[in-house]
Amino acid sequence: MKSAPATTLKRGLSLPLATLYGLGTTIGAGIFALIGKVAGHAGLFAPISFLVAAALATFTALSFAELCARYPHSAGEAVYVEVGLRSPTLALFIGLLVIAAGCASAAAILNGAAGYVGDLVPVQRGLAILALTVSLALLAIWGIRESVMVASLLTVVEVATLAFVVVAAAPDPAELKQRIPAAIPPFDIGVWHGIFLGALLAFYAFIGFEDMVNVAEEVQEVRRNLPLAIILTLVVTTGLYMALSVVCVLAVPPSELAVSEAPMALIVTRSTGASPVVISLISLLALLNGALVQIIMVSRILYGLSRRQRLHPTLGKVHPRTQTPIIATVLGTVVVLMLALWFPIEPLAQAASLVMLTVFATVNLALWQLKRREPAPAGVPVFPAWVPAIGFVVSAAFVVAAALQFVGAHWLAQE
Repeated sequence: MKSAPATTLKRGLSLPLATLYGLGTTIGAGIFALIGKVAGHAGLFAPISFLVAAALATFTALSFAELCARYPHSAGEAVYVEVGLRSPTLALFIGLLVIAAGCASAAAILNGAAGYVGDLVPVQRGLAILALTVSLALLAIWGIRESVMVASLLTVVEVATLAFVVVAAAPDPAELKQRIPAAIPPFDIGVWHGIFLGALLAFYAFIGFEDMVNVAEEVQEVRRNLPLAIILTLVVTTGLYMALSVVCVLAVPPSELAVSEAPMALIVTRSTGASPVVISLISLLALLNGALVQIIMVSRILYGLSRRQRLHPTLGKVHPRTQTPIIATVLGTVVVLMLALWFPIEPLAQAASLVMLTVFATVNLALWQLKRREPAPAGVPVFPAWVPAIGFVVSAAFVVAAALQFVGAHWLAQE
């Protein structure tokens, strides 16, 4: 008697849904919760921090676009490293790093969301985080198409909100022309040090395209749609972030942005005099959207590693009705909840950025090695070998610089 075939993931994501999924995981916390922190480091030069972060992300995004078409599987980063660098042990380590970064990222977003909840209603922070996390886990378990449809709706709302903030907070053209020279940074080490620190945080705002590869087994016409969705996500987010960061630092002093728990509400209130309730609610929904897709991503990596016999087979089980990996989702959610309750947003975001930069450097190196050994299959977008080479150098340089910054800050604290 033949055993029943194992339940597989459902291919329910079209190109628009895949792109909205990417925008949902990218746009949330980076702008709605962290723009004030970036401004606190870079001051009026916060837009330069976002520009540096976008340039850093571009090379790696193109590498991911090619790799996800070559190997359209869950636990994408681990797969890429295993086939590119021929090291199953390193591949497992990279997969675990991505899980750690995803959990830290979701925890950072939930911390930001708790700030907006507190801006709306008097509630204890820990209780708010618990309720939000459990609700997102249940939505992720419900089904990939259903959860991404909800995320897509929230994404449309948050993009429209960001566009509204840009229009509402933008100075008139004459004033903008007069003030732009002040936003051009001088050749000063101290200024660029602040810009670099801001860029490290701003880079977190671009994390998301790598999450998209982990739903590859749920994307329709994956070799065409997923690379295109990654590129569209990067283009849209870069344009939005640059426009928004410019008007934010012109509308509100960076020192005030840096200490605000709800920076978007502050900007709208200062620019229009409107009540902050609506913008706080929309900002909260945007943050929850980002946390939702992070939880989905973590569960898919656990699932993918299990299916490749790298983790316990229980994590690879898919529920026959929801067609989602429920056990993997619950495990990832528990880790996210613990991190969100124990750590504040900024160190979580910094940790996620550093871990993902390490992953990016390794994945770029894997693609560079692959290009040396074998041609891409037909139908796969191919980028020049210097794209992953530059992606590796830039990502590795940021890791080293950030590590030196951390050591220096720790040494000063000991003095």
